Amino acid sequence: MNTMYTILSNASGTRSIRISEENLQTIGKYALFDQLIDSNGIIDESVLEKLKLNIRSLIAGAEGNCKDLLDLCIDVVYHDNMKVFGLKNLIALYTDWKGRQPT
Repeated sequence: MNTMYTILSNASGTRSIRISEENLQTIGKYALFDQLIDSNGIIDESVLEKLKLNIRSLIAGAEGNCKDLLDLCIDVVYHDNMKVFGLKNLIALYTDWKGRQPT
């Protein structure tokens, strides 16, 4: 069974994005959030753009199947509702999810 999570993508709570267990596993597999946020800890449009560029670079350099990255792009990162607010919530979801994974 595929576990799904929902994150809010705007402050008013009218927009959301569904995140799958596979999406979270892909974030971990490629360490997409490692070194993403600068030392100031601020998540803004430049951080979202950096994430997009990092993923595009991984896809361009992939030797073989990168369906997991493509799915993450389609489902989450390039979702129409993905903005800075959504990225903050995605990072929080991933951090919580990762903390609950068996070591």
